[in-house]
Amino acid sequence: MRIVTRIALVLVIIGALNWGLIGLFQFDLVATLFGGQASILSRVVYTLVGISGIVSLGILFETNDATDSDVEHSRFSNPNYGTEFGEEPDFTEQRDAARRRSDDDTML
Repeated sequence: MRIVTRIALVLVIIGALNWGLIGLFQFDLVATLFGGQASILSRVVYTLVGISGIVSLGILFETNDATDSDVEHSRFSNPNYGTEFGEEPDFTEQRDAARRRSDDDTML
């Protein structure tokens, strides 16, 4: 994911949390931190959150190919997790040898 997209996503999350606080508790965290809704700093934060929302619209319409290209696939090119679909070692020779030994022991 590009760095601009990550920053935009963080700002959108901050804006969403701020709107949640406004909706639930009538408390505007940004205005409280930066000196009221009309202060320059608050307006800059509100503007950046709005621009981040526009940038984040691109995430909504991205295809999976675009998001998968950022992942480094070389580390995961051939994972062997030993699942039920993988090859299992053949222990039939050891089992047969153990049976022959136990059969020999029972004959004595």
